[in-house]
Amino acid sequence: MASFPISRYSFFVAFLVFSFVTLAASLDLSFSLKRFNKGGNFDSKIALFGDTEVVDGGSSVKITRPSVSSAGRLIYRKPVRFIGGQRKEPMSFSTYFSFSISPEDGDGLAFVVLPTSFPSDLFDGSSFGLSPGLEKRGKRVLAIEFDTSMDAKLGDPNANHVGVDIGSLVSAQVRNVSSINLVLNSGKKLHSWIDYDASTKILEVRLSKSGAVKPSVPLISYRIDLSEMWKGEEVFVGMSSSSGNSSQTTTIYSWSFNLRSVPSWLHSQPADPRIIAVQSNPPIIQKRSTCLLRILAGLIFGTGCGALVAFIVMFVWTISVNRRQCQSVVPVEYPVHPVEFAYEKIKVFAQKPTKDGY
Repeated sequence: MASFPISRYSFFVAFLVFSFVTLAASLDLSFSLKRFNKGGNFDSKIALFGDTEVVDGGSSVKITRPSVSSAGRLIYRKPVRFIGGQRKEPMSFSTYFSFSISPEDGDGLAFVVLPTSFPSDLFDGSSFGLSPGLEKRGKRVLAIEFDTSMDAKLGDPNANHVGVDIGSLVSAQVRNVSSINLVLNSGKKLHSWIDYDASTKILEVRLSKSGAVKPSVPLISYRIDLSEMWKGEEVFVGMSSSSGNSSQTTTIYSWSFNLRSVPSWLHSQPADPRIIAVQSNPPIIQKRSTCLLRILAGLIFGTGCGALVAFIVMFVWTISVNRRQCQSVVPVEYPVHPVEFAYEKIKVFAQKPTKDGY
């Protein structure tokens, strides 16, 4: 039987598997919730606080009830860090969620990143339900607010804006949603994407109506260093809302989150906090380079996966071919044809001797 030289392929298999595992391991935390069916898997991932409840057979979560001073919070149970690994690399994240806010003039909705020590079960009926915790935790709270009320004391431009809040309800950067022809509390389903790139230290917020694709231009682009903000501390991510002095309700229909590490060769210099206020809009070159790097990373990941699958298929196919060839080696049988033998009758005559002896 012929032997298969498997040793010369083992190195390439090991290399491809290692590359695939390394690429896959860069996704340190990822979840996607398209339904909210209570029980086992849901309860182990999601914690509901305040007035938050699962409705419509698990198709959505209602954070506030149609009553005055209602408040609630939806939190992913597993804490995350924005500095990860043995090399303490900064982490990027992307989150997407679909939601709706009823037409009343309540506080709206906020995507929040909270320290694990934040009092998640402590609420008030206003300020997205965050006021009690902000008084204790201050600058270590990040909130992206989708605000449907106007408070001149907080510098709100109108009752239809998105803002970035850092340890305060006074937004560090704010944008009028009316500029993109949307109304937050229209009662219609909206989609939001929030992306943080640790290599450029830029936080981007996008918003669109239901059925529209993710906008190429962000509604808000804000420079911040989240790894410096929490310095490796564990934090929770979630949604928070309050109805204020109205009966406004806020509903979440789906939510996904992805936390990933950034290769060390992509790290940029730490942002200078003294120029954050000046450089509120990032240079276009940085946006383009970030986009190109994301595309390149995606191509490398896809190529690695494709090459691994192709090599495994070729590997298995080669083994099976060699086995079939070995099994096909059998003794050769030569055909046996009948052979005819002919014979002739031979007559022998003996002559009698004569008298003379001849």
